[in-house]
Amino acid sequence: MERDFETVMIEQCAPVLAGLKPAGLFRYETRNRADLARRVAGWNAQLNPKGLQVRVLRGCIATRQYLVYVYRESKLRAVLAQPQVRDFLCREGYTLPEQSDDYAPLLRQLSRRLCCEADFPHEIGVFLGYPLYDVVGFIENAGRNFTYCGCWKAYGDPSAAQRHFAQLNKCTAVYLRLFRSGTPIQRLAVAA
Repeated sequence: MERDFETVMIEQCAPVLAGLKPAGLFRYETRNRADLARRVAGWNAQLNPKGLQVRVLRGCIATRQYLVYVYRESKLRAVLAQPQVRDFLCREGYTLPEQSDDYAPLLRQLSRRLCCEADFPHEIGVFLGYPLYDVVGFIENAGRNFTYCGCWKAYGDPSAAQRHFAQLNKCTAVYLRLFRSGTPIQRLAVAA
C-alpha cells in the first residue's frame, strides 16, 4: 500500500526538519518513479533555501521501494569532516575525498553499498547522525549488548540515550500533530 510521501517524511525526518539531527532516512513505496522524481525535485526547490536536501539513495523498480534521504548539508558536512568519523569510514572501506568537508563522494559510495552489497552497510548510522560509539558498538556487537534501545541501539550512557530519544520522539509527535492540523512542511522546516 502506498503511503503519502509527505506524511512518511514527517514521521521519519521531523528531527531533521527541526534541526535536531543532521539526517534521516525513510522507505517509500510507489509504482510511479516519475512522480517520486518530481516530488524530490519539488521538495528540494522548497527546502534547499532552509539548508535541507532530499535525495533517493536507493531504488528498486521490481519492489517499487525507495530509500529517501533527507539531510542538512551543513550538519552532515560537519559530521563527516570529524577525524574520528573519517578514520572509521576509511576502515570500513570508503575512499575519502581530499577535502574533509566534501561529503558528496561519501554519499555516492554509501548509495552504491546500499544498492550493490549483500550486507547492509551499518556505517549508515554516521550518515544519519548517530553517535560514532553507537555505530561502532552496533557493528562490533552485531546489534546485541546495547545499553538502551530507542530510535537506534545505543551503546553509551543509557540515561543520556533515553533523554535524547525522548527529545526526538517529542519533536516527531509535535510535528505530526502540526502537520495533520494543516501546517505545511515548509513552515515546519527551520532554517539553518
